[in-house]
Amino acid sequence: MTQYIHDIAGAPVIIGAGLAGLMTALHLAPQPVTLLSRTPLGTEASTTLAQGGLAASLGEDDSPDLHLTDTLAAGDGLCNEQIARRVVEAVPESISHLMRLGAPFDRSLDGKLRLGLEAAHSRRRIVHAAGDATGHELFRALLAVARRTRSITIMEGITALHLVVAEGSVVGVLAALNSSVFGLPTRRVVLATGGIGGLFRDTTNPLSSFGHGLALAACAGAELADLEFVQFHPTALDTPLRPMPLVSEAVRGEGAVLVDERGHRFLVGVPGAELAARDVVARAICDQLAAGHRVFLDARQCLGQKFAKRFPAIDAACKQAGIDPALEVIPVRPAAHYHMGGVAVDAEGRSSVSGLWACGEVACTGLHGANRLASNSLAEAVATSAWVAASVAGTCAGWQWPRLPAVVPLRPDPSPIRQVVSNALGIIRNDKELRHAVSTLLPIAVSETAAADPALVGLLIAIAALRREESRGSHYRSDFPGRDGAALPSRLTLCTAFENAVALSWQACERSSW
Repeated sequence: MTQYIHDIAGAPVIIGAGLAGLMTALHLAPQPVTLLSRTPLGTEASTTLAQGGLAASLGEDDSPDLHLTDTLAAGDGLCNEQIARRVVEAVPESISHLMRLGAPFDRSLDGKLRLGLEAAHSRRRIVHAAGDATGHELFRALLAVARRTRSITIMEGITALHLVVAEGSVVGVLAALNSSVFGLPTRRVVLATGGIGGLFRDTTNPLSSFGHGLALAACAGAELADLEFVQFHPTALDTPLRPMPLVSEAVRGEGAVLVDERGHRFLVGVPGAELAARDVVARAICDQLAAGHRVFLDARQCLGQKFAKRFPAIDAACKQAGIDPALEVIPVRPAAHYHMGGVAVDAEGRSSVSGLWACGEVACTGLHGANRLASNSLAEAVATSAWVAASVAGTCAGWQWPRLPAVVPLRPDPSPIRQVVSNALGIIRNDKELRHAVSTLLPIAVSETAAADPALVGLLIAIAALRREESRGSHYRSDFPGRDGAALPSRLTLCTAFENAVALSWQACERSSW
């Protein structure tokens, strides 16, 4: 591959063009910015698949304090309360800003924003667009504005391969377009690359979402936080299609119930029942599946013929699978959905590496703690993108020509390691499976293969999961089912992770020789 330098005059580079990336670029205008998208815009972005809306305290019976209380409860003791308060207080104005940009939020007959209810929320506070197509509608509106904004250069079909670092600071991005490899000289990079669901067999995320930003950040030396916390959405449509269509929590918010093949409602005795925290509902469904049952969502009584109007995208997905949700129960199972962990950032989105920021799902701000409250993800992206943009804009734009690496990484492919990750890092974890994952993923992570970066991310998560010897939020260990009252947020670097992985591999070798 031929390598060359593409001169962007030191403009900030945003890697990822979903909601977080687009919002950051728009907030930076009129300052020039380069936005990289691995695929044609919108074709493989988690944002466009998001059915849930944005959580905001807009109701007359609601307040930021109540939203904060629900957020902290879902986070199970690991939220950064200061950050969480700042986000919930900022989201109402962020929604107003989105409306000024053309976001078509749903309204009731009186013209007010329609507010939905989702799990673990004490009030109706979820703002949607086009019923269950919120992400798609937001993306469409923001992309239209971005394409009209002359300061934003959008580069589609570009894969970011490596962050070039010199003396502890980012100095460029190594990227690829088809067979050409080029460097973008910049001292300001924003990661907005989304989540990790593509590491798992069952996921609602694009299959390419394997934690690309985490791998880039880790190899640049950035500190990562809370990687062990992976949220599994309880109700993905149980068909062979991958990624799995999501059956939004809002359906349960309208009164749909979970039943087994006999029609037995198995969550009746659980506090909150179908609207309990996602980890609780996901584990309950997992137990039913493990016992040989099938699980269905029954919306016939609460919605019936109104289902198609209220949830048109879900209705279409069900009918494509031969299911009429107005007349039939919907088969569901949990699927990897959202990653609470990510690049450790401060209140302005800055990582531990100079010149590197992170925004959206790839970042760990401390808002979500051990378990994300429903619809707080899009809310976090729109609120924090403004703070990230202000920080980037206020940073010196000086730059230098980067020295490009001699070895060019291959474009990542997570498919070879999905089985290992799914077995070890699913809803219920244990020491044996996690150690096996570490020993299997380590040699792949240090190889020069297409699976190296995905294996690296899986390895980092497995090490974090092994280190947390308790069950909390979305992280459940069958060998450590109790909760450690003194447990703290976890931090990890690539160096620490490799040291742990090598030590565990040596232990495995010694045991096998006994």
